[in-house]
Amino acid sequence: METTEIFQHFLSLSPADFSHCNFKNLNKFSKLQGNGISFPSRFGPDTKGHASLLSSQIPFASASSIGGSNADYSDQLLDAQKKQKRKRIAGIDQEELLDPTVLADPDSCFCEFRGVQIHHKVVDAELQAHESFQTKAISHQTKKVGLPMILLHGFGASVFSWNRVMKPLAKVTGSKVLAFDRPAFGLTSRVNFWGHSASASGNADSKPLNPYSTAFSVLATLYFIDSLAAEKTILVGHSAGSLVAVNTYFEAPERVAALILVAPAIFAPLTSPKVVKGNQMGGERQLEEENSRANSPGNPFIQLYNVLSKFTKIIFDAIMGIVEGMSNMINSLYKKLLSSILRSAFAVMLARMVIDKFGILAVRNSWYDPNQVTEHILHGYTKPLKTKGWDRALLEYTAALLTDMASETKGPLTKRLHEISCPVLVVMGDTDRLVPSWNAERLSRVIPGSCLEVIKNCGHLPHEEKTDEFISVVQKFLQGAFGDSEEQGLHVVA
Repeated sequence: METTEIFQHFLSLSPADFSHCNFKNLNKFSKLQGNGISFPSRFGPDTKGHASLLSSQIPFASASSIGGSNADYSDQLLDAQKKQKRKRIAGIDQEELLDPTVLADPDSCFCEFRGVQIHHKVVDAELQAHESFQTKAISHQTKKVGLPMILLHGFGASVFSWNRVMKPLAKVTGSKVLAFDRPAFGLTSRVNFWGHSASASGNADSKPLNPYSTAFSVLATLYFIDSLAAEKTILVGHSAGSLVAVNTYFEAPERVAALILVAPAIFAPLTSPKVVKGNQMGGERQLEEENSRANSPGNPFIQLYNVLSKFTKIIFDAIMGIVEGMSNMINSLYKKLLSSILRSAFAVMLARMVIDKFGILAVRNSWYDPNQVTEHILHGYTKPLKTKGWDRALLEYTAALLTDMASETKGPLTKRLHEISCPVLVVMGDTDRLVPSWNAERLSRVIPGSCLEVIKNCGHLPHEEKTDEFISVVQKFLQGAFGDSEEQGLHVVA
């Protein structure tokens, strides 16, 4: 539009028309006016009044065209900025989150367990029997043993982390291998447990099990053991999944044939429990005889000691009762405070920030050679960030994990490790940056009869980074654990 046309256009406008004027023409008009070109005014005695009117009308036009008021415009601008900040987390678009079933793979399966849709995958050795004659031989030999496997992933992982080993493990065992996503991870549905438990709190008899707790994962594991129609199964746990595997063993030891703990995130006790054998009964008898001699009626010092001991015990029991009551109260307050903090909007924002800044970095640091982490691997680990409610579910899991540690009714797990009697294999990478190798070594010493295998030039993910060596280690362990009945079938694989 030429200068004359612009001039004629604005002469024809009334003050009310400025809210609908063309912004490009206004810009040209402002430039012309800034260059010293004067315009006759219909709105005041001079061109200054005309200019002031224009300047007052332009922002009004911007606001009215967007939301109708300056306040609405500011709110919309802030919302747009917030959306822009949360648009991508660890490279994953957060604009539109999806239901987990939409993100499923062709071989994905879903089943409902206690109100949670659990995502899982199954590889059956019998279905692969047509691949080769060797595979048929393995299936035939190991079918009598009946040892399927259940794979339990670690924190931040999913079924994806087992993709490389599921088929080889099925060939080694000659049975089914099942892996499932624990709640808060993978494509298992996210449940609003806080709202559900709050609604059920009015009923004293209704105590819903937290789906993000270790107890729920243990029951889910037992559920899958039943679904495999097996009397016993081999449990393979990686990192935090090892906690679920060991707790499942203590819940139903008769259902677990063996444990394979990969980079186990289980703190090993500093000292091993001493098991006294042989002369234990003789020592007890000697102690009883000494006590009987010491407690003879003619010894006044011992009688005084006994009176003081009983009095001290009464006081001690009273103090311990008070301390225990205070401890329970503090523990309850701690749980409530922790739950409130982790369910706040600030915690959600913090969780998203942490995942965005350190999520991909954590995956790379889990490998001995971070350069081997491909885009395919990163996509597999970040894909669950597309699911609805992933951030709040992660906080629910964290809260459940911390409260589980604060209220172990059966005693700390580390004090029960020496009670494990099934075959146990501990697998470790020699350069694990997340779980120190010395902890795995100490763990293997605490668990009776366990085997320790350290894979060289390997990080926190032996089953992903050193797949062939991992399978070889597992095969060797199964040979030694289950003897000749399985040995023939395992030799066929080699």
